[in-house]
Amino acid sequence: MNGNIRVGSLFGIPFYVNPSWFLVLGLVTWSYGEGLAAQFPDLPGSTPLLLGLVTALLLFSSVLAHELGHSFVAIKQGIKVDSITLFLFGGLASLEKESDSPANAFWVAIAGPAVSLVIAAILTGLGFATHITGPLAAIAAVLAAINLSLGLFNLIPGLPLDGGNILKAIVWKVTGNQYKGVKIASIVGQAFGWVAIASGLLPVFLYGSFDNFWNLLIGSFLLQNAGKSAQYARVQERLTGLTVADAVTPNSPIIRDNITLREFVDQRTLAGSNWQKFLVTNESGHLVGELALDALKDVRSDRWAHTLVSEIVQSIEPSTIIISDRPLLQAIEQLESKHVSTLSVTDSEGILVGLLEKTAVINLIHRQPQANPA
Repeated sequence: MNGNIRVGSLFGIPFYVNPSWFLVLGLVTWSYGEGLAAQFPDLPGSTPLLLGLVTALLLFSSVLAHELGHSFVAIKQGIKVDSITLFLFGGLASLEKESDSPANAFWVAIAGPAVSLVIAAILTGLGFATHITGPLAAIAAVLAAINLSLGLFNLIPGLPLDGGNILKAIVWKVTGNQYKGVKIASIVGQAFGWVAIASGLLPVFLYGSFDNFWNLLIGSFLLQNAGKSAQYARVQERLTGLTVADAVTPNSPIIRDNITLREFVDQRTLAGSNWQKFLVTNESGHLVGELALDALKDVRSDRWAHTLVSEIVQSIEPSTIIISDRPLLQAIEQLESKHVSTLSVTDSEGILVGLLEKTAVINLIHRQPQANPA
């Protein structure tokens, strides 16, 4: 999964860490351990470093709680959470699909910052109520500050931050156009990205200081991901109103299950076909499976004239089949989520319509004129 390491699951949600997470874990452990050693010189031996590690793990637990906030609200709306990943800049809850209304999208987006702000309030309240002192008080204070910063930073109204998703939901509600919301939130996100980059570069040119180097990294992250969101919104807008049937490959590779392998090979040769895999139907046109050319190697060539396609047909994974009248956007999501390059297309009765290729969808996107939503 893009180099991420699976470390288990939480509430049935696969949990991953990006290799960059270990870098941040080490830096936070060392830097905060050094800070505790300076603040509390009486701490023995490696205790400051151990407390620094505990603080780092609690920091990432806070990020995880933030993402679980998004996840639980999404699950309540019937949306599957594919995974939660911790990485250099925080965390990411990967949802199977987006919410189906502006209100639902708003609640999913705001849940993460709300969790962070609640944790900050609880830690602050416990500090006042218990009057704890020493290293534990220092750790509680820094965790409260981090959660407060995490909650407020994510409320910045630009994608890919939670505030950008909140703004997207609001614009979607006001205009009735989901994609306009994405566009506006992406523009704001890119604007904040440029501001962050400028705040990181100016001290370097003016004073030779790299104190704001972190701002440069954050700005680059915002700029890149906000741009991707805007690009995806344009794709969604262009495909609005199109169905899967609009992108089915003409002359899709289809054969009947009642012909022999010899007939199949002869037909393929005469047609000059370069397809390596064929969809197989029965006499009534229903999809029954697929046949890859490699499967012919399992049958001796002198048996081809006596072996029917139905005898070696292979089953098709149901997740790679889609109904022809479904929105084309749904097909794109299915192609991406299942990591496949083609889908088998049938009608609602199971009659095969043809093959949908990812390349055909891309070509269709390029041919579609830019929409002008109200």
